[in-house]
Amino acid sequence: MAGAFEHELAEFLPFRDAEVCRRVRAIRREDLCDHPNDNFRIRVIENETAFRFSYVMHIVAGIKRSLEEGRKRYVLILPAPNPHYAFVAQAINDLKISCKHVHTFNMDEYADQDGRTAPADWKGGFQYWMHRDLFDRIDPALRMPDEQIHFPTTENVNDYSRMIEDAGGADVCYGGIGWCGHIAFFEPHLGREFGDDVDAYLQAGTRLVDLHPITVCQNSLYADAGSAGDWSWVPPKAATIGPRELAGAKRVSFWNGFGCGESMWQRFITRLAAHGPVTPLVPASILQILYSELILSGAVAADCSTETSERRVPIQITPQR
Repeated sequence: MAGAFEHELAEFLPFRDAEVCRRVRAIRREDLCDHPNDNFRIRVIENETAFRFSYVMHIVAGIKRSLEEGRKRYVLILPAPNPHYAFVAQAINDLKISCKHVHTFNMDEYADQDGRTAPADWKGGFQYWMHRDLFDRIDPALRMPDEQIHFPTTENVNDYSRMIEDAGGADVCYGGIGWCGHIAFFEPHLGREFGDDVDAYLQAGTRLVDLHPITVCQNSLYADAGSAGDWSWVPPKAATIGPRELAGAKRVSFWNGFGCGESMWQRFITRLAAHGPVTPLVPASILQILYSELILSGAVAADCSTETSERRVPIQITPQR
């Protein structure tokens, strides 16, 4: 029988309720999609290829549908670069879907220690990859005008929330839950200034922030940083949207299942965000009280209980004769 070992959570973690963590950790795959708020829908797409295809088509279908409805403006908040944006561009080109009515606002962009956001030609930056993977791949005859493509920068960060609201607010705010529970780069340690006042938290808009240590580690695992775990490559700050932009969106659509590798760190934090308390210390927990959806890959939805460690396949050693 395994022994017990009680311990407190590390002090740098803003959310430190060990009992809640134990409870959500134990949520089984078959119970994960159950939630009392009908406006918060959790869905699992078991097949990884189908998950990625569904994400691409979710974006493309929204653009096409808004065009067919005669919408003069369709506003999207888009998360950090994803290689699958290239398939979004390909589908737009193949189906000849005009994006002239589409306005995009990226969630965030890296900044240096002095708050200067990364230039568009820096290969570690989000602007660089968004243009390379998405915008520059769309046929010029179909692509949205350059003035309708927006990124938070040093110059506009204090006005970025107003820019989105002046555009009518986001029709869809896409994103994913970060390892520390962040939304965009609005980090959990920022929640301390709001205490338990969730209403005030929902009014917090774009700002320049210090990145949480877990975020630095998470982003060092992605291709933007060479997939090498090189935390020295990740800048210390970022310009980011806040909870206000999610609260003002007509629909929030978060997808978790990209870039996990074998560790599948997303299993725990998606459970904490979706089934823990709604608190500024776990930013993505506000999905529970918004008109939102959380789509998970089958690998992320799988059980994360520590009991699964018993399933580890032992090394087989054949004795010499």
